[in-house]
Amino acid sequence: MSTILKAASMAAVAIYSIATLTFTDASAAFASPLIADMIQPVPAQTSDETVSGASDAAVETIADAETAPQQIDTQSAQPPLRAESLTQLVAMHDLPADTDEETRCLAGAVYFESKGETLNGQLAVAKVVIARRDSGRFASSLCGVVYQPSQFSFVRGGRMPAIPTASRDWAEAVAIAQIAMKDAWESPVEGALFFHARHVSPGWRMQRLAAVDNHVFYR
Repeated sequence: MSTILKAASMAAVAIYSIATLTFTDASAAFASPLIADMIQPVPAQTSDETVSGASDAAVETIADAETAPQQIDTQSAQPPLRAESLTQLVAMHDLPADTDEETRCLAGAVYFESKGETLNGQLAVAKVVIARRDSGRFASSLCGVVYQPSQFSFVRGGRMPAIPTASRDWAEAVAIAQIAMKDAWESPVEGALFFHARHVSPGWRMQRLAAVDNHVFYR
């Protein structure tokens, strides 16, 4: 009888042990994924997507910054207007509200020496004044050249006569002065330092360059 009880007890212990191990394995199987999810770092795929998105945005920003300066402004890219004649170039110059002193001096010489002549004749006079300033042989400013004693007959007592600044002749003289100062139009008298009226013959021993309207020009 004791042998039978002992065998039954051992069988019960064996069954309990097997049941316990089975339950433990099952619990571990269910518990492992939960623990893994709790301690697992942010998935690499999520990180890659975030970084990739930021990188794409940065690349687009850099690309935009690099492309923007290369965009062509069709208005500023258009070539500047070029005059087909000196008359057209003069018409493109409006009389400024405030004319600086150097321009006034040059325009005054143009006005008194060549008023009523063609625009080419007026430009030739302006070119002489500018060439004198740049030659080193005369004054170093346009006003200095114009007011230099015994050079221009219209200057008396170191002054110019009054000029009707509302007249068309003055507006034309100012435009010619501006064009000459910008060297915007060529003249056959480039480099000339002297001129005289056609009706006089001073007998100068100089190189004659051209005769334009009422004046003969020399270098």
